[in-house]
Amino acid sequence: MSQDVYVVGVGMIPFTKPGANQPYPQMAAHATNAALKDAGIGYELIQQAYVGYVYGDSTAGQRALYEVGMTGIPVVNVNNNCSTGSTALFLARQAVASGAADCVLALGFEHMSPGALGAVFNDRPSPFDNFETITDELVGNEQVPLALRYFGGAGLAHMQQYGTQMSTFAKIRAKASRHASNNPVALFRTVVTEDEVMAAPVMWPGVMTRLMACPPTCGAAAAIVCSPRFAERHGLDRSVRIKAQAMTTDRAVTFESRDMREVVGFSMAQEAAQKVYDAAGVGPQDIDVVELHDCFAHNELLSYEALGLCPVGGAEKFVVDGDNTYGGKVVTNPSGGLLSKGHPLGATGLAQCTELVQQLRGTADKRQVEGARMALQHNLGLGGACVVTLYERV
Repeated sequence: MSQDVYVVGVGMIPFTKPGANQPYPQMAAHATNAALKDAGIGYELIQQAYVGYVYGDSTAGQRALYEVGMTGIPVVNVNNNCSTGSTALFLARQAVASGAADCVLALGFEHMSPGALGAVFNDRPSPFDNFETITDELVGNEQVPLALRYFGGAGLAHMQQYGTQMSTFAKIRAKASRHASNNPVALFRTVVTEDEVMAAPVMWPGVMTRLMACPPTCGAAAAIVCSPRFAERHGLDRSVRIKAQAMTTDRAVTFESRDMREVVGFSMAQEAAQKVYDAAGVGPQDIDVVELHDCFAHNELLSYEALGLCPVGGAEKFVVDGDNTYGGKVVTNPSGGLLSKGHPLGATGLAQCTELVQQLRGTADKRQVEGARMALQHNLGLGGACVVTLYERV
């Protein structure tokens, strides 16, 4: 039988450009200690830990946590591409919901290198072989970095079907910068206009400029989840609980549809969101604030539709009408999102969690979404995995 799971502590460090960061054990320890301080407990009460990162050797999770304490607890290392942080949270929540543990840490960090993402192991089949093959067939443009071809190609498919303008993606990036200007831990806090986004260096003519892509980033974030019994025993803040959560991976439609939107996980996200809505007995109209996976402005637009925030094909109107920001239907990425806050792969999902917990507690300062009671998180990794989490203010 499943039990409620409360998020009692969150913490993150300011994200930085590669080269400006501390080594990963120090970044991870700072985020963990921030979450422990936020919860008001010591590390000795943590019973299990799930630690996520993409670019690192095995047992880097132990190396990171040994900076905090060496208590002999199970430490599980997690790697699920860009959804790594929320996968760690998914496993931590499962451990508590099932009764296997009462207090569990989810930690994510990343020490990235400058430039486009690339494979580390080039002497064996890539997890992306099938994705690359279909992208070559549908998109071509092999001189463009692969991640740009994935998400730019998905955005281009939307443009071709619905007449979506490139300027709409620029509006999304400009919105992200306005939100990030109020976030002290965001990497980019300078406000940019739609015109400035359009005038940035072109990465793919007619499809994408540089400012429409998130930057390589280093950082760490953490969350502590626990059972009602544990929270009561230790007098912890029980104002935020995980009301529902779902994780999905690819189905055959990813490749068989021959649609770049499916290649980048549209149905995967749609399915995870629907599972969450069904489990919680709510709909997208009940959501007050969303942190979604805007690795590119194009994916933010697609995610509005996948999460049901607007009708399929209606994302451009959603953006133009201002329904994605303060004063609109639902505030998306009040943190500034990946586009402005940064995207250290292993930490991203837990940074999203941190933002939404602060929103539901009413402690988000200038970013605060007034009266927020329901918060949705969407974290996507190609290859693929999608985690959607619904948080509720109790």
